[in-house]
Amino acid sequence: MSALEKALQHSKKKQIDECEIVSVKKNITTIRITDSEIAEIKQNFDESFGIRIIHEKKIASSQTTKIEDIENSIDSAVSTIPNLKPREFWQGLPTSVSGRNLEGTFDEKLDKISGTEMMDIAQSMINSANSEKINTITGSLNIVSELFEIENSNGLQFEDKSTYIAGIINAESEQGVLPVSGIGYGSGRTLSNFEAEQVGTDAKKMCIESINPKKIDSDSYSIIFEPYSVGELLAFVVASNFNFKIFSEKKSCFSNNFKDKIAVSNLNLTDDPHIAEGVGTKSVDDEGTSTQKNNLIENGIFKNTYSNLFDSYKENQKSTGNASRIGSPMGRSSEPITISAPHNLKIDSGKSSQEDMIKDTKHGILIGRLWYTYAVNPIKGDFSCTARSGVRIIENGEIKNPGKSVRIIHNLPTMLKNISDIGNNQQNVIQWASLPSITPSIKAEKIKVTSI
Repeated sequence: MSALEKALQHSKKKQIDECEIVSVKKNITTIRITDSEIAEIKQNFDESFGIRIIHEKKIASSQTTKIEDIENSIDSAVSTIPNLKPREFWQGLPTSVSGRNLEGTFDEKLDKISGTEMMDIAQSMINSANSEKINTITGSLNIVSELFEIENSNGLQFEDKSTYIAGIINAESEQGVLPVSGIGYGSGRTLSNFEAEQVGTDAKKMCIESINPKKIDSDSYSIIFEPYSVGELLAFVVASNFNFKIFSEKKSCFSNNFKDKIAVSNLNLTDDPHIAEGVGTKSVDDEGTSTQKNNLIENGIFKNTYSNLFDSYKENQKSTGNASRIGSPMGRSSEPITISAPHNLKIDSGKSSQEDMIKDTKHGILIGRLWYTYAVNPIKGDFSCTARSGVRIIENGEIKNPGKSVRIIHNLPTMLKNISDIGNNQQNVIQWASLPSITPSIKAEKIKVTSI
């Protein structure tokens, strides 16, 4: 009998109405790169358990890293029940699950990769970033293999084996009038599709093209956001507005615009949990509900939100299969209480190459990376971000000079209606400990920037 089955038996002895237990076994290898060389290799094996119990519609939880403490953790959660408020809207945990096999979510080669192979990948990232114009290379390579299991007292049983790989390189140069940097990144689920050399090459290119930046005047510009910067906006500005809880509480800037046109007609934003190589790809969410492709914006129209069981039940709706127990640096955790989160936010590719987007820009800026991105006034959609890396000035269809840092304070609904072009260079992007996305470059008009 497994530890999860024993836990469920114990909950039945306690005559608990419902019990859910999740187990996460995670093998994490992190290679840290400092001063242009491999500085540290760290391997961790974590096993943890999350427990959620529902009794008389009261919800309690506990978490432990020790298998022998599971029953005590259940007892501890039970002891808090008398002090809790009933959630009268609660309708029950799932009773069954129908997962499907998704290709490219578990890679035997990645699961059994040797230390030497990992070192070679990291070194390849470093080597491809090297240049006489680059002074320092930093970054990391993360490889994760995990086993996620979930069982509940309603008979649901599910397990999922997953692998993940992500690499990032920061290339820094002091060759010009002030220090500049460039970033390269790559992520996925299989070893064969991870391009280590491209990570370093992209970092080197962005850094070298940023040397000797010119001041950018405070003005209104056409801005081309490259995929990594679009991913930053999706994770920290866009995503929360389609969270059903935030939407229903009137805290989304689109709470009054359901089924309305909120963006240009050629913008399609999808939560796609089944896309190949997606860091968030999974057939079943972290409560045991089957996942589904969810069109959030379709041809510019606000179509759907995403939710888990709790948030859906509260409004007498059904979960969209977006219960998440987000783990670090990738994958799942054993958090006993789920949150609602998208799996893979995807913007459909357009028809334009980034080169053509630049040629069609008279007075603009190309931005490779954003920093300090956050919502200033979430209800109105106002946000702030700073462009510090990979900033290039566009004049009359040509990149004229690298640019110094600028600050952008803008409005999301306004920006979505002023998108003038969408690139065909779709890429996997994941910000550190944040939401995975698949996105091309995006060009938006009439964005005011402030010189720093």
